[in-house]
Amino acid sequence: MNFSLYIAKRYLIAKSGNNTINIITIIASFGVIVGALALFIILSGFSGFKTFTNSMLNDSDPDIKVTTTKGKSFFYTDSIASIVSKTAGVQSVATSIEERVFLQYKQKEQIAYIKGVSANYTKITPIDSTLIVGQWLDSEYVNSAVIGSGISDKLSLGVLNFGALLEVKAPKSGTGLMLSKSSSFSSVATQIVGVYSGAEEFANTYVFVGLSLAQKLLSYQENEISSLEIKLTDDVEHNVVAETLQQYLGADFKVETRIQLNALTYKVLNTEELVSYLIFTLIIIIALFNVIGAIIMMIIDKKNNLKTLFSLGVTIKEIKRIFVYQGFLLTLFGLSVGLILGVLLIFLQQKFQLFMITPSIPYPVELRFLNVLVVAFTIAILGYIAAKIASSRISIAFIER
Repeated sequence: MNFSLYIAKRYLIAKSGNNTINIITIIASFGVIVGALALFIILSGFSGFKTFTNSMLNDSDPDIKVTTTKGKSFFYTDSIASIVSKTAGVQSVATSIEERVFLQYKQKEQIAYIKGVSANYTKITPIDSTLIVGQWLDSEYVNSAVIGSGISDKLSLGVLNFGALLEVKAPKSGTGLMLSKSSSFSSVATQIVGVYSGAEEFANTYVFVGLSLAQKLLSYQENEISSLEIKLTDDVEHNVVAETLQQYLGADFKVETRIQLNALTYKVLNTEELVSYLIFTLIIIIALFNVIGAIIMMIIDKKNNLKTLFSLGVTIKEIKRIFVYQGFLLTLFGLSVGLILGVLLIFLQQKFQLFMITPSIPYPVELRFLNVLVVAFTIAILGYIAAKIASSRISIAFIER
């Protein structure tokens, strides 16, 4: 066994005659344990939030969305349909229309977006699985709609309110003067057949109707749409398919993946994760000052032993290495205990849902090996640096003094 490592292990395990040093060593170990535990839980929490966010976005956004760069709508021609269907990786395609509208129910009003979707829309996004009451759109009932839970709450509007229908109004296109309300807006009356849940912004925004009803409201032609929404097979890269489609469709169209559609959301999550990592790393650095203090106190306490080792021919470099190993082993001990506790807490949260965001939604966490590596690498490097700083106090003058 390496001589310096052997002595370091003996110094670390053996109880010092000075009780103050023992207390400082325990405090240093506890600081590393808490730092490792906190950093691991934070990273696991952000991993869980990312997965939770992805699951919610999967219900609201397609794998790929194609829109026009010229105006609000385009004609879904046979040539476009052929390009999309022949692109490798495309599994299903749905057409949709999206436009800002004015909602009115009894005496309550709200601005939202109407989204007319084709009959196969649920093959693109599993939004029907998010229904909390009612059912999804049925093509046999043209004047039916599905609303978000946020809209339902604001308008006090439930399912199958036969006493009053939800009126959806959209401005008529044109450049003429608006002489009256009736001539300025086109409207349709809809019966609510379902209410969906989801992210707050999503649940407060959309009213889903059949494609034909949206075309009627907005005076669109039969094959005039706002966007194509595409579901891809599981074995393809979304970016690769999007780039291929963009190349074939040309500059008149904009092809975006789900990540690009929600770029701000992902950017905020990644930025918050990075900032949290840096903050907790700073806390760990502060905690490692206890390790530096413990090693320095140990060096002072073992001064006579060091003088003996030096007289026996042990070099200053080897003596320094003893305390580098000791500090590093102390850090590894705290790191190991902290990670074990962290993994246990994450497992308990996943199993028993100890902490809740709402009465029905547990705090999302996810156990990832990458997070274990990040915590281990961060604390191990910082612990090694702390031990090097503490051991730098050792010199020939200090030993012979």
